[in-house]
Amino acid sequence: MPRVAISLPESVERVLAIGSHADDIEIGCGGTLLRLARSRPALWVTWVVLSATGERAEEARASAEAFLAPCARREVVVHEFRDGFLPYHGGAVKEMFEGLKRVEPDLILTHSRDDLHQDHRLVGELTWNTWRDHLILEYEIPKYDGDLGSPNVFVALDGEVVDEKLRLLDRHYVSQRGKHWFDAEVFRGLMRLRGMECASRYAEAFFCRKLVLGA
Repeated sequence: MPRVAISLPESVERVLAIGSHADDIEIGCGGTLLRLARSRPALWVTWVVLSATGERAEEARASAEAFLAPCARREVVVHEFRDGFLPYHGGAVKEMFEGLKRVEPDLILTHSRDDLHQDHRLVGELTWNTWRDHLILEYEIPKYDGDLGSPNVFVALDGEVVDEKLRLLDRHYVSQRGKHWFDAEVFRGLMRLRGMECASRYAEAFFCRKLVLGA
């Protein structure tokens, strides 16, 4: 049986990527964004990080610019909400999401609503609360909690894109190199596993809760 692969239509011109912390977007969907940036240089990407200060904020901005370098139109926004406390700043975080409606995205990349990290989970919930009739793909973040599930959308990645994703992560997040979870083997291993699941070498995987197909 032949595989059915669905490509994003040309009408998808604006992408909104949302991450709770610096490096979330890169880990969860960095390869997908590299593929999109290279194949569609006219794409307009808005990259939003909610919690990053000081060195982490500088790393987040530099990394985002590197991942989106091929895109002629890009916007990087870094907020300074306290790491680990997003649910306790709910009102202010909700106001920030309301302000993002100006982006009018065709595709949104965000955290999973089932993520066990409280910051990630809130971002996923507020994404759906803010945009109800948009294409939303929820990415996954490997972590100590062990909350990886069974995603249903896969973006195949070739080895070059995977290597570039890992290279950029290592280059721009020096502050994270000592963390036991910040490991190229972890990131590559997850992409290899998801690749195996979709009959590819590597892939990033997402949860898609609602998709409307045209005739």
